[in-house]
Amino acid sequence: MCPMNCHPTLCGMKVTVDEGQNVTITGDKTNPDSQGFLCMRGKAAHEIVGNDRRLLHPKMRQTRGLDDWSRLSWDTALDLIANQMRAAGAGRVGFWQSHGNWGNDYAFGLKRAQMDRFANLYGCQFWNPAMICWGLGAFGLGITGALETSTKEDLGKNADMVILWGANTVSQANTMRHVEIAKRRGARIVGIDVRRTEASALVDDVVLVRPGTDTALALAMMHVIISENLWDTSFVAHHTDGFDELKAHVAQMTPDWAEAQTGVPATQIIALARSYATTSPAMIVIGGSSLHKGSNSWQAARAISCLPALTGNFGIPGGGIGPRHGGRSHGVGFNDVSAADRRPPGTYIPDQMEAIVAALESGAVKVFFAIGSNVLSSFADTNRLRAALANTDLVVAYDIFPNQTIREAADIVLPGTIWLEEIGAKSTNTHIHLSDRVLPPAGEARPVYDLYKGLAARLDVKDVYPWADQEAAINAALDHPATGHATVETLRANGGRVALNVSHVAYPTRDFATRSGKIAFLSERAPDIGIAALPTYTPPDMAEDGLLLAHGRTFAHFHAFYDHGRALPTLANRETNPELWIAPQDAEARGIADGGGIELSNARGTFVARAKITPRIPAGTVWIRDGWPGLNALTDGASVVPARALTEFPFSVGQNSFGARVEIRPIRNAGQAVSPETSR
Repeated sequence: MCPMNCHPTLCGMKVTVDEGQNVTITGDKTNPDSQGFLCMRGKAAHEIVGNDRRLLHPKMRQTRGLDDWSRLSWDTALDLIANQMRAAGAGRVGFWQSHGNWGNDYAFGLKRAQMDRFANLYGCQFWNPAMICWGLGAFGLGITGALETSTKEDLGKNADMVILWGANTVSQANTMRHVEIAKRRGARIVGIDVRRTEASALVDDVVLVRPGTDTALALAMMHVIISENLWDTSFVAHHTDGFDELKAHVAQMTPDWAEAQTGVPATQIIALARSYATTSPAMIVIGGSSLHKGSNSWQAARAISCLPALTGNFGIPGGGIGPRHGGRSHGVGFNDVSAADRRPPGTYIPDQMEAIVAALESGAVKVFFAIGSNVLSSFADTNRLRAALANTDLVVAYDIFPNQTIREAADIVLPGTIWLEEIGAKSTNTHIHLSDRVLPPAGEARPVYDLYKGLAARLDVKDVYPWADQEAAINAALDHPATGHATVETLRANGGRVALNVSHVAYPTRDFATRSGKIAFLSERAPDIGIAALPTYTPPDMAEDGLLLAHGRTFAHFHAFYDHGRALPTLANRETNPELWIAPQDAEARGIADGGGIELSNARGTFVARAKITPRIPAGTVWIRDGWPGLNALTDGASVVPARALTEFPFSVGQNSFGARVEIRPIRNAGQAVSPETSR
């Protein structure tokens, strides 16, 4: 399986190994999910093998802040780490894991569960990595009760209208393939975003919104649908709670009101609402991380997820909410091996980004593990986090390539195996796929479970790895009705995959994820966890100076692994430097030339990029690919989910705001300044 984690549309690969090193990759035509398709990221994956930038030996920095690394053995490294953990005490040790460790595991989740198991049995801190990605949007969907997603196959086969809402689906290219299938059938495609994205080349209508105002657009669409009696009276009567309250709530949220908030003309809002309400089936593909950064927060997903309920689109082929990052199909699941029921009592730091940083600052966490994660690029307010990490006694990074966190903060680095060097499994919305080992580990690279086993032995933590080997661990996690209780052996016998016992249509029984089993326009539990009972809108502070900074993904980029793709020449050459999209009038007012160096700044920090002057973005907004090392020095680290809400769902997470307004000025030598080796 492709080691890029653009879930839910993971792709199969045919890998040919010559003389143990030369690797050729093509799309696997027998794979039922991808049918031979590979995007440029997948085709670039062969550059991971034999890459001279790989981490191949454990190493330790002699002096923080200096590039004075020395090699050491795994045993010596584990001894040093265990001694520091013992000195700190379990409660002051924290583990953070992310995409860089899931190249052969994403959505199956065994490797994350094995980290969680160690942390539960040891009694240390660990946090849910969904907070940097899809978790905030899922929180909004969960309040409505609409967590399940329909599949890409259902979208392509059945949807008559598709709204790509903050979803630049070229970054999940196999999903985009099914949007194209729907379009060829005659489906109407609408793109809602802050700019004319790459995906907009496919759509019939583009709706450009001011960053942070998608919630207002959704509320105004509800106003039109209700005021014009376009809502599905039967579905609303039988499958929703709080319609009367919602009707009163949106009565004043007119298209004219929304135009002032969003910048979208009232006539376009009315036409969009009418088209959506009168086209059946209609499916909305909701964006993952970038849609919920800034003022939108989780409220965007909550408001958007009310629209399929108003129009009766839930539970029907081609309707509802389409495939999104982290979304799961009806019926999917795997056996939990994390030993959560054996976690000892303790004072545990919640899944809240700001709380983690505060714990590092205060000394509540003294030993920090980054497992396949680049926290300095992923968290907001980078300068604060960097200072917080410097307050620890030890920062340990386990990864396959250097990254910003390793370069700037790590004390000990442990080399990890790549996806071809260990056995694993990956899950799409419809299948579980085996990812067998085809290469021996390079250098001294080891699979991550060796880290937990080694630490457990030194700290006398029992039952951390109760399996004979990783194949037995995979079998334990596969032992679930959704897989038909598959095993590695049965997967191999079936060509390396098995269809999951799931529905392609979300909520086919129309039993939703709320206490009443109905879609919650009005949430009874919301006040108990510190949020409003109805979908609400918080406008961006328009009195602030500067341009609104928006983020997103591109065709060559997905999350921070492989040093944000910089370690792979094909991807690095596609995007050689950060490019900031800026409208012609905003550039002219600041004396900025197309392709020229620019500095972005605000009270939190600065960042250097190149200008891309384009009419494809409205004035007042600028856009950049997220995650460039140093970019998050500009973004807001404030929390956006109340602490009381962090236990509402298993994935409930407290993301940083990531909002930012920036001033921009022209400079010289932008390329050198943004090098990952030197960025701050």
